[in-house]
Amino acid sequence: MKNEKGKEKNDMFSSKNFHLSSFNFQLFLTFAHMEPNNAELELARNYALYTHRNIFLTGKAGTGKTTFLRRLQEESKKRMIVVAPTGVAAINAGGVTIHSFFQLAPGLFLPGKMVAGRETKSHYTFSKQKINILRSLNLLVIDEISMVRADLLDAIDDVLRRYQDRSKPFGGVQLLLIGDLQQLAPVATDTEWPLLKEFYQTPYFFSSTALAQTDFVYIELKHVYRQQDDHFVKLLNTVRDNRLTPAIMQALNARYRPQFQPPADEDWIVLTTHNHQAQQLNTRNLEALPTEPVNFTAKITGEFPETSHPTDAQLTLKVGAQVMFCKNDPSTAKAFYNGRIGTIEEINGEKVTVRCGSSKIVVGPLTWTNTKYTTDAATGTISEETVGTFTQIPLRTAWAITIHKSQGLTFDRAIINAGRAFSHGQVYVALSRCRTLEGLVLSTPITPDIITTDPDVVMFNDQASASIPTAETYIRDRRSFIEAILCDIFDFSAISMRLRYFSRLAAEHLSNYFPAYARMVASMATQVDSELMAVGVKFQQQIHQLMPLSESYSENHSLRERVRKATAYYAKATAQSLGELFEQELPEIDNARIREQVENEYKTLRNDYNEKMAIFIACINEFSLDAYWDAKARAAMTEETTKKKATRKRKAIGFSLSDDASIGSDAPVRKRSSRSAKAVIDYEVIRNQTLYRNILAWRKTIAAQKKLPASYIMPIHTIIGITNMQPRTFDELLTIPGIGDKTAKDYGADILELVATYHT
Repeated sequence: MKNEKGKEKNDMFSSKNFHLSSFNFQLFLTFAHMEPNNAELELARNYALYTHRNIFLTGKAGTGKTTFLRRLQEESKKRMIVVAPTGVAAINAGGVTIHSFFQLAPGLFLPGKMVAGRETKSHYTFSKQKINILRSLNLLVIDEISMVRADLLDAIDDVLRRYQDRSKPFGGVQLLLIGDLQQLAPVATDTEWPLLKEFYQTPYFFSSTALAQTDFVYIELKHVYRQQDDHFVKLLNTVRDNRLTPAIMQALNARYRPQFQPPADEDWIVLTTHNHQAQQLNTRNLEALPTEPVNFTAKITGEFPETSHPTDAQLTLKVGAQVMFCKNDPSTAKAFYNGRIGTIEEINGEKVTVRCGSSKIVVGPLTWTNTKYTTDAATGTISEETVGTFTQIPLRTAWAITIHKSQGLTFDRAIINAGRAFSHGQVYVALSRCRTLEGLVLSTPITPDIITTDPDVVMFNDQASASIPTAETYIRDRRSFIEAILCDIFDFSAISMRLRYFSRLAAEHLSNYFPAYARMVASMATQVDSELMAVGVKFQQQIHQLMPLSESYSENHSLRERVRKATAYYAKATAQSLGELFEQELPEIDNARIREQVENEYKTLRNDYNEKMAIFIACINEFSLDAYWDAKARAAMTEETTKKKATRKRKAIGFSLSDDASIGSDAPVRKRSSRSAKAVIDYEVIRNQTLYRNILAWRKTIAAQKKLPASYIMPIHTIIGITNMQPRTFDELLTIPGIGDKTAKDYGADILELVATYHT
């Protein structure tokens, strides 16, 4: 994903920043002549860039949904990823499949139920890199949403809640759902639907339990770029909406020509409903050619699953074969595009000459990439990393193709065999692939029974379209978005709650051996409540009062000035109130369960603090959405930068910034005349930090060698006693609480050597 974004453009399809590598070139040529102002496209762009509302972006075939997505990827400063339900759709959209990104096993995702003997949540085992992406994600784009089932969307919700805000649908991540419900539908088999219907009214994404908890906006693109003939566009609309009349049926079936034979000098492709029909036609026509077959073997590196192959890995071509390009021309010539049809005139080694009308195109092997998303801990950016490649001649035999695989393509001439259409939307998808009515021939007649519309889809579209946002709605939503972000920046309730809980843990589990630490945390909790949270609540009230003074934040000079001052104040106050806690080492705890609990709470609190400070520092001169997104993403990264520990100045627990306390090695050694008389240890402070850490490191090494818990070697209170008392002899060592004859025999020499080394 590109993160170096250009400046905002009024014309969202400015040719300067328009990339041609991944979309239909003919569609680009059409866009080059598009109307300068497309209200729906601009509204969708603004909602995606400048609000946090979830969006369902729909539109008829050829309205530019995929091109819009490409442009958004170039413009957005939000941390976004693109996923799609199938491998081919993911490659076309420049993203990855839903299942691979979220690491979801195929099958059902039933709330609270076992699936195939496994808990659905057990599928989620992510690498640190993937966790970084999930935690920093702002915008999730799902392309071809019509094919995504409701339970799959809820599975995505479950993953995102795990790594972001558990209380919000999809963890609070914004969704951009792109697709046309009148096209291909989700698949729910006869064995799956009886289980799914216990939880979902329909298989469609809009029945998702999580999505129902969101207030998403519905934006429909109206202008059709693929077809220029208004009469043909109207015919397609009636098919799409299942509003057929006798006159419409007659106009469509005027193209029914069962004996049609394509002229030798024209390239026609057959669109079929089933894969085996297309395969049979392609095989039969290829074998009928008298020329010699030539085989091309794809070069595959890394990860590139077979389901995502854009053409055959073992590709057989012949001179005279009708073929279709399956990739856009990456060169500046732009001689071909995904979906362009031609005839092979010559094969010379790895060079294939294809005639397309009056043009001759020479093509060799090209490479597709399979990508995964990665993060940069230093910059907080989400980028794409190539994990596999597929290199092959970018052609496939194309006397026929399935309607399913044709989605997203455009043809000048197509023979449509839709007589065995088995799902709603298939006929519309097939017809809408054609640029003109004259370039369309029906090999089977169109009858009302093969054009079906799902009543659930019709009902959803009717309900959703009744609340399409307007320009005025957008202004309100953008202002609410800025207002919510500003209030969140100065909201310390989450930090206060976490700190109070951490203080209770410290009081319960650390006060015996680390009393100064426990008191420090308790004092911080009180200070945060009085100096940060209480003041923050008052400032949020000021934000609510000042926000309505202007339609945009940039024009609201009073609010901008107040935010600048508040940011500077809180940057200093937050560091003063909490910074000391994270400069210190977390005390050592022997009990594994308690240690894990304390460490998890400490880590969560530290992450919240780091995010606050990153945002304050980024926006200390002027708040902006770009600076906010950058800071938030960087703070979400869990990977630490590589710094030498020797250069870190950590505050001694309960004492000072120096590595050792001022008492240091001059501390008097208490002696007892009897081995049974134990010394009274002062646990108020750990006086010799270097010795303390050295003994902890020694204990860890011995525990690993003996494969025992560290506390079995020596408990933490004994280590503190040794650190503070610094015994020089075995008799002095035996006065330390927790040191008996056996411990002294097993480890006494090691301990005395560590103490002696510390003094040298």
